Amino acid sequence: MADQTKRILYMQDSGVIAVICPASKETRTVEEIAKKDVPTGKKYKIVDSSEVPTDRTFRNAWEINESELTDGVGD
Repeated sequence: MADQTKRILYMQDSGVIAVICPASKETRTVEEIAKKDVPTGKKYKIVDSSEVPTDRTFRNAWEINESELTDGVGD
């Protein structure tokens, strides 16, 4: 079952950070979701939801260094 306290981050081609939130009834693990849902070849990072800003006002300004995306690559 997916851990609802986790988020999957990856960098979109536009440079904007994408955030994937596992659904409450998701049966796959967070790692399985990341492998399937992160675009092919994109690096990703799985983080605790508390690490993702809750204020979406400046969401497009959120930054992450690509070298931090170390948990895997989308299939």
